[in-house]
Amino acid sequence: MATKKANNTLKLQFDTSWNYAPAPESRNIASVKDRYELFINGEFVKPSSKKYFATINPATEEKLSEVADANQADVNKAVAAARTAYDKVWKKMPAKERAKYIYRIARMVQERAREFAVIESLDGGKPIRESRDFDVPTAANHFFYYAGWADKLEYAFPNRKAVPIGVAGQIIPWNFPLLMAAWKIAPALATGNTVILKPAETTPLTALKLAEIIQEADLPPGVVNIITGAGATGAAIVNHPDVDKIAFTGSTDVGKIIQRAIAGTNKKATLELGGKAANIIFEDAPLDQAVEGVINGIFFNQGHVCCAGSRLFVQESVYKTVLRKLKDRIETLIVGDPLDKNTDVGAINSRQQLETIQKYIKIGQQEGAELFQSSCKLPGKGFFCRPTLFTNVAQSNRIAQEEIFGPVLAIQTFRTEDEVIEKANNTPFGLSAGVWTDKGSKIFNMTSKMRAGVVWANTYNKFDPASPFGGYKESGYGREGGLHGLNAYVNLV
Repeated sequence: MATKKANNTLKLQFDTSWNYAPAPESRNIASVKDRYELFINGEFVKPSSKKYFATINPATEEKLSEVADANQADVNKAVAAARTAYDKVWKKMPAKERAKYIYRIARMVQERAREFAVIESLDGGKPIRESRDFDVPTAANHFFYYAGWADKLEYAFPNRKAVPIGVAGQIIPWNFPLLMAAWKIAPALATGNTVILKPAETTPLTALKLAEIIQEADLPPGVVNIITGAGATGAAIVNHPDVDKIAFTGSTDVGKIIQRAIAGTNKKATLELGGKAANIIFEDAPLDQAVEGVINGIFFNQGHVCCAGSRLFVQESVYKTVLRKLKDRIETLIVGDPLDKNTDVGAINSRQQLETIQKYIKIGQQEGAELFQSSCKLPGKGFFCRPTLFTNVAQSNRIAQEEIFGPVLAIQTFRTEDEVIEKANNTPFGLSAGVWTDKGSKIFNMTSKMRAGVVWANTYNKFDPASPFGGYKESGYGREGGLHGLNAYVNLV
């Protein structure tokens, strides 16, 4: 429903009489065990520490399962299993045979897609629509893509021989657990390496479900090992002398610790770290399309995205129109049960992360920025945050400089291309950016001058296994995905 204001603009009115009927996805299709062990050498084994930690549903705060807490001894076992599998089996296996295994894993992920999607939403809090339509299909596509490259490395690196590095230690974050696992495991296997993967302690379940698939696929024991734990477990992997390569996705602070730890060693590394992406709307952009892109850029996965478009720059002439459209659109977002297919914004991953987001919202207000939040009701239980935006944001404000990793958007204005390029690049990060304009020449000018690893034009948050992804400056180094993603796992001779 809309009413006409004095200035002939339409103002949406949100009437509580219009409600969506609940459309919950069934939990019954998801099999979650009461306890999960470590996956080492093709078997699920008890941790040497005999310790377990709980993983909870952030939408209800209920305990989902207990997960093994790996210590140094468990890491040693996993690395030994990976080394043996590398030396005796995987390195020597014909590439086309390796490809068959990777392809088989991809098909099995597809076959159990609904189960994976439900577990991803239960464990991580993201809306089922995103798990079902993006996370799981894209994870399967990464396995398919790299299965195709496994026996074609001579075409990937013409006139060079690609030699696998050896044992890869891979540490992944909690925002895209299954996708990050696929993102890292698939190219490593395709190039002949073996893997020790550590998922985040708050979202280990889909990685452990993937371990079940790997076991069912008859992948040779030790080729992929999945061990769970917190920071100490990750540190044990990073510092292990028999790990040849570290692949890490996570915060910039932890990335710096890893970089210092491997300095002076022969370990290779790829680090995909934090971001503070600029989303730029010019006056000639298709505004309705741009607003949808901005909404997707910052509220997708509750803003738990390293490349989230958390800074919005709007050209002054269309600022008022864009802001009005944004506020109206934010009011339509449904915040609630991640398993409800109507839900747009799910639960924040953990209480700790929710407190961090709330801290930054207070900081924004203290710095003089103007707060706007959705008027939606939040569930009584669980970790939820209203979609939030700030206006009157200064370039020096912390909410414009530091990664919040939540559904918080900082909006600034600009007049010229040079001005917005300078503002967009004025950040320690350089992971991603977005440009909205009808002019192709403007797109090329912007993308050539913006210091970001990925720049989307008239879209945002679109991923493809064939496209490389990575950043500059404090957003890390190295590329994952595409042909470039093979580079990180080979030595060229």
